[in-house]
This record gives sequence, C-alpha cells and structure tokens, in this order.
Amino acid sequence: MCGLTNTTKFVKYTLSWISQQLAIPFWAVGHLHLSLTTNVYNDIHILIASLGMNILVAIGFFLDYQDYKKDH
Repeated sequence: MCGLTNTTKFVKYTLSWISQQLAIPFWAVGHLHLSLTTNVYNDIHILIASLGMNILVAIGFFLDYQDYKKDH
C-alpha cells in the first residue's frame, strides 16, 4: 500500500513539474508552429500531440493549485 502512495505522489510531482517547466515552451512552440505553417490542421498527429501537451500542463496546474490551497 505504501508503494502505491509513493508512486501516486511521484506522478503528481512529475505532472506538476512538467507543467511548471514546460508550459511556456509548449505554448510558444505550438503557437509559432500553428501560426507559421499552412494546412497544419490536416495533420492529426500534430493536433493530438498539441492536445496532449496542453492536457499535461492543465493537470499540472490543477495539482499545483490543490497544493497551494492546502498551504494557504
């Protein structure tokens, strides 16, 4: 049971870290790529990757907010 708790804490920490460290690069690269490339909306792989990165950042922000609420 303790291993599951430690694994859960590690996953939460990892998601929070990813969102804090990579949110701006994900946004900048995605935004520049989507605005400078034509017909990118036809490439489903790029859309799925972009959606996945945004979901990771959103989950990390939510987890970090939950920790913030506990502390304040």
